[in-house]
Amino acid sequence: MSAIKKEKIIESASHKSLNRQKIVESVPQKGFFGHPKGLFTLFFTEFWERFSYYGMKAILVFYMYYSVSKGGLGIDQQTALAIASVYGSLVYMSGIIGGWLSDRIFGASKGVFYGGILIMFGHIALAIPGSMTMFFVSMVLIVIGTGFLKPNISTVLGEMYDIKDARRDAAFSIFYMGVNLGAFVAPLVVGTVGMQYNFHLGFGLAAIGMFLALVVYIATKKKNLGLAGTFVANPLPSAEKKKAFTKIGFVALIVVVLIAVAVSTGTLTISSFINLVGILGCVIPILYFLFMYRSPKTSKEERSRLIAYIPLFIASVMFWSIEEQGSTILANFADKRTQLDFAGMHISPAWFQSLNPLFIIVFAPIIGWLWVKLGNKQPTYTQKFSFGLLFAGLSFVVILVPAMIGGSHALVNPLWLVLSYFICVIGELCLSPVGLSATTKLAPSAFSAQMMSLWFLSNAAAQALNAQLVKFYTPQNEMAYFGTIGVVSIVLSIILFALSPKMQTFMKGIK
Repeated sequence: MSAIKKEKIIESASHKSLNRQKIVESVPQKGFFGHPKGLFTLFFTEFWERFSYYGMKAILVFYMYYSVSKGGLGIDQQTALAIASVYGSLVYMSGIIGGWLSDRIFGASKGVFYGGILIMFGHIALAIPGSMTMFFVSMVLIVIGTGFLKPNISTVLGEMYDIKDARRDAAFSIFYMGVNLGAFVAPLVVGTVGMQYNFHLGFGLAAIGMFLALVVYIATKKKNLGLAGTFVANPLPSAEKKKAFTKIGFVALIVVVLIAVAVSTGTLTISSFINLVGILGCVIPILYFLFMYRSPKTSKEERSRLIAYIPLFIASVMFWSIEEQGSTILANFADKRTQLDFAGMHISPAWFQSLNPLFIIVFAPIIGWLWVKLGNKQPTYTQKFSFGLLFAGLSFVVILVPAMIGGSHALVNPLWLVLSYFICVIGELCLSPVGLSATTKLAPSAFSAQMMSLWFLSNAAAQALNAQLVKFYTPQNEMAYFGTIGVVSIVLSIILFALSPKMQTFMKGIK
């Protein structure tokens, strides 16, 4: 590398450091339970955005495989489960687009706003009764919109705090509470309306939720967020912006044409599309790692931290593969294999989707308090991830117990499903908020939003994997399915725990 190029990189890094300091100084640092006022804005924006997303998700699988006479689309059950996983994968995969545009063109704050608009129109499309066409239109809008919003709102949160601020991890835990309050309320409200009255009315409520998220964000961001999200981390030169938009438009046009041709010729089917997403779920994260690692804008120390991030990423894929099956395999299990008349009441299968966020709301403060109490003695990032994998594996193993006791054909007491969700949540609290914080700390400075996109790609990869795994799930091999996945997760947790001291040396002082 030439001396001039090195000098430019050093100058750029110094400029970014100065920008970070300006952002922190511009944000009111007190006003929301000892945290910056901006945490209020992001907390409630994410609350309503998650209400819309998880409300839609609570009834999506049922909407797909319920018969037309029951208000559904009448899709084959196994195909519906695979489509739900592919959809979830694409939602997180699209974070690449949102992260790149944020880092290079318009910043994280605008990314949140544009994403919210697209998501709202996606839910409106789902709320319109009619055809499979509207279903796929809504999926495209929600996929792209979430890709804009999801990585960028976490990036804005990270920018409000100095990188050495002791409140940082606690802030992500509080933010995570907002996520889960929305996710808890949504299945109870949207699920009840969608399952008992009309699916489209339920999707309409999800659209209203996203509208309220936009109202909160627009009304409070100027006062509470300061400059957070307004700086472009790695801006394109003005002369290159027009070229970039031209290329993006050209590529989008080619993709639309190719899809139209493939569908008309029968080359692109639901099955082949599921397989394609499975491949992309593996290939894209690898390319992303290589791109950031080889970039001249990534310093030697930042490359070391990227190496340390790899086992965390793999662990995250395994964890989310299990956790995300809560809205596919376990949702189907709740609908088909669980006693829904229990303790004198009828339980809607959609209500089980509220268990995960409910347990997080209750136990997140306890886990957060525990990390603060332990201080410098708390487990490392890698060790916390290993605990997450351990509990995720156990959550699937516990599903085997009722089948062993009562046989694979008897309806299962709903409390077993409650226990499974609970165990998985303990693992999630060890991994997910910690993963958000680790990502912002280990990210190369030139790729802050894109690194957050990479974190969400672990979920995309997990759900792409699930789209293949659900093909093996049948009532006949239920025990083998849950048992195999559970044991694999537990074994990986042990391996990761053993690697934790070595990984800490690669993190270069980040704890």
